[in-house]
Parts: sequence; structure tokens; C-alpha cells
Amino acid sequence: PRFGALFRFRGGSHAVFRTWQRNLPASPSLTGHMPISIETRFAFHLAAPTDILLQFEAAAIPEQTILSSDTDLCPDERCARVSAQHDIGERIWIRAQGECTVAYRARVDIERQVSNLEELSALPAHHLPGEAVEYLFDSRYCPADDFQSFVDAQFGDTAGGARIARMRDWIGENFTYVPGVSDSGTGAAQSFIARQGICRDYAHVLIALARASAIPARYVACYAPGVDPPDFHAVAEVFLADPATPAGGTWQLVDPTGMADPSQTVKIGVGRDAADVSFLTSFGPSDFRTSSVSVSQE
Repeated sequence: PRFGALFRFRGGSHAVFRTWQRNLPASPSLTGHMPISIETRFAFHLAAPTDILLQFEAAAIPEQTILSSDTDLCPDERCARVSAQHDIGERIWIRAQGECTVAYRARVDIERQVSNLEELSALPAHHLPGEAVEYLFDSRYCPADDFQSFVDAQFGDTAGGARIARMRDWIGENFTYVPGVSDSGTGAAQSFIARQGICRDYAHVLIALARASAIPARYVACYAPGVDPPDFHAVAEVFLADPATPAGGTWQLVDPTGMADPSQTVKIGVGRDAADVSFLTSFGPSDFRTSSVSVSQE
């Protein structure tokens, strides 16, 4: 089976590690925040040689600068880096067997344009660029068509960023953050009925509501200080008109859990929903053992 979650299952030895290191000169942060420090470690066991696709590193993109990073992977027969969705971040292919441990440390400076959602307009659909159009459509965990009537009734007196802000606040007021009540098969429709879940579920619901309003929305896997309990995090990102660019658009992060500040959020990758941005996808039987994430502002 193929699961769309932070961890997915599809379908050596731990004494030696493969390591990547990056050390880049610091640059001033446009948001005025101190760098974000990240430490991640997770372990899994593979009974037989298995292909694994990983995506857990902070993306090296214009809005965030990787000041330094260090990645340690368990031994593998094959290891290769490939670009992730829209070249936001990278995925790492490994082929391994036995006990595997992944350790990652990084310092990241955020240089992101953060706007007041309420002040941003929606772009007419016929003005949307190709990269945004695909995020209007239904996806595996975000069946936007199912929410059309609710959106019209609940948010019909708002538009653009003001509507997104109202949706974010509605989810925050009506949902309860409860780990363990959802699983890799839970989609926005089930979370909407249950009115509870984790960051993944909150993001899926907001994405579905936004798409039902003809506003492009995508899923963002990320790190952020303040996430409780500490873990890989997920938020939504919506495409709205950019007041600084005539007929232009801007992607804006939105966290319906209220735990992540967009100006302190480190992107890992983006996708249509959680199925596109799992931190680990196993193409064969695997036994996930442990995971720990620590994120702090320096």
C-alpha cells in the first residue's frame, strides 16, 4: 500500500554513515529574525534491501538561506539526490538494509515576504500562472468540490486574503489538536467531520476550503519553533495577488494550528497534499522505530 502522510510505506549495517555538509556565508534577514536551528533524527529497520525516498532537509531557496547543514545517513548501496516539487528542496534516494538512522542539523535564516492576508486580493483565475493552476484541483486528501456549498454559506461575504484569514480562524476555533486520532488514510473530509486532528489534517482542510474558493493552495512540509509537541510540521500556502507587482502573485504561508509564525517557518518542500511531501517513503516493508525533532530560534 501507499500512504500519504509524513511517513509512507510502499510496496546495512549502521556502523558507517554517509555525510553531507554545507557551510555558506550568512546574509541579513529581511524579516529581522535570528537564525533558526534544527536538529532531526529518525530511525527505521529494513528486513531486506529496500529503496527509500527521503525529504527532510531545509530547502535552499531564495526566501531562506541555509547558513550551515549536516546530514548523516545509514550505509546504502545506492544514494542520489533529485529535485523535489517545483525545485523547492531535494529528495534523497537510498537503498539500504538493516538498522538505518538519519541525523540532520541545520541553521537557516529566513528572508521571506510576509504580508497581511486581509489586505491581499485574489487573482482572477485567468490570470493565474501555470505553477499555481495545478493547486486549484482536487487531490487525494483535499477534495475541494465536496466543500463548495459549505464555503459559499460560511465565507460567502469575504474574498481573497480576507477569506483565507476567516477560514484559518474558523478552523482554529472549531478544531481540537489531538495526536493519534488520524492516520495516513485520513483526508480533509474525514477531518472536517471529526473536527480534530494534527497539523497535517488542519492543513488539508484549509487547502480544500481555499481551492473550493478558486484560490490556489498547496501543502508545505516545514520546521518551525513553537510547534508542540515538537515534530515535523505542516502548513498551507495560498497564492494571492501581490500588491507590489501589477498582475503578479505571491505565495503566503498560513498555519491554521496557530503554532508556526510564517516569518520563522523553514520550508522542506511543497505538494498538492501530504502524499507529495512525506519525509520518508519506503518502497517495500519497513519498520519505523523512532523520531525526534528540535527547532529553536537562536
